[in-house]
Amino acid sequence: MGVLKKITGILLLCAITFAFTTIERSKYKCMIQLKNYDGEGAYVVVSLLDKEGKYLETLQVLGDDDEWYHEIYQWWDFYGKKRNDIDAVTGATISGGQRAIKVLEIDADKIDAGFKIRFETAVEDQEYYADDVEFELTSANVKNKFEGKGFIRYVRMMPQN
Repeated sequence: MGVLKKITGILLLCAITFAFTTIERSKYKCMIQLKNYDGEGAYVVVSLLDKEGKYLETLQVLGDDDEWYHEIYQWWDFYGKKRNDIDAVTGATISGGQRAIKVLEIDADKIDAGFKIRFETAVEDQEYYADDVEFELTSANVKNKFEGKGFIRYVRMMPQN
């Protein structure tokens, strides 16, 4: 019976330790500058991707009318199937030539570990860019500026304290 009590005690200690262990999240100020274009505002979805390029987490959604989320095709394949609440919706779309500054929170263990961040854009009655901006999450990259391929002129990241 003494061995059973020891094993139970060890398991209880492990459970308590894991229950109160949290992953540190790092904050990054992110400026998204759009190109000048005519038309409706751009929906922008910022996602965390794993090492194989699969979606892990939605970090930000700029565009609060969920009626149009299905137009962001690749992200919708990930999000739309799960239909869980998005707590990353941060407001309206961004119009051509405008910018938005947001704070992204990313698990610290994702930096320098092969993970990526992706910015997808879509504009009503115009194009969809699955990887308007995409880059590997490294200590150097989270301090850089990245040019866009579609509606985004550039994205600039900056670590916050």
